[in-house]
Amino acid sequence: MTFMKTVLVAATLIAAPMVASAQSALNDILSSGVLKVGTTGDWNPMTMKDIATNTYTGYDIDVMTALATDLGVTVEFVPTDWKTLVAGVTAGTYHITGSASISPSRAKAAGYSDSYFSLATVPLINKKDADLYKDWADLDKPEVTVAATLGTTQEKQVKEFFPNAAHKIVEAPARDFQEVLSGRATAHITSNVEANKLVAQYPELMIVPVSAPRAKTPVAMLMKQDDQVWINYVNTWITLQKEAGLFDTLAAKWQLSN
Repeated sequence: MTFMKTVLVAATLIAAPMVASAQSALNDILSSGVLKVGTTGDWNPMTMKDIATNTYTGYDIDVMTALATDLGVTVEFVPTDWKTLVAGVTAGTYHITGSASISPSRAKAAGYSDSYFSLATVPLINKKDADLYKDWADLDKPEVTVAATLGTTQEKQVKEFFPNAAHKIVEAPARDFQEVLSGRATAHITSNVEANKLVAQYPELMIVPVSAPRAKTPVAMLMKQDDQVWINYVNTWITLQKEAGLFDTLAAKWQLSN
């Protein structure tokens, strides 16, 4: 009996990695021929959705297309929003997400790939208010309203950076910068990458010339927390593409800046 127990335990230990592999998203992707990517389509220049054609463009879109090509599969972009980004991963709605800021709260529920880029947070205002707001402290006042988008990293930051100001949290598809454009908010905060695109698109907006950006944050892809096989594959791919220069090439193409 002892011998049989030993054999069964050994067989279980040998089979365990095979079971884990069989349950991995990697196997599902390879067998189905489709890589499903969750993306919000509202973060210029990372992911932008063309409503008329139901297509996406951006840095993230190029990265995920390259990943799918190397996997030998097609890519399917699955619409999501910031407040449900993690839930879509854990529920298996998609195999992976585009870029997401690394945060402890997200890491409680989902796994991350290695990082390949980093962001920093800056505030934006209407140009007409340029003389009033020149640094972070100028916005941390009761008469100021600072906006952020629900589910983003900035939702938490706006409360941390401006404890004395009023906070206006908007839910997608509405966006925080629209509150500033309309005059319903004094300022909003976003990544330096998106900020550069917004001021180019909306000349009435400006980045506050703060002494320094805040909260430099690495970004990475989200995957199921317990799928180490898939996470390992993606991390290997990221390492190889860093060496090949893919991320630098795409950063230049989409005019990303750290």
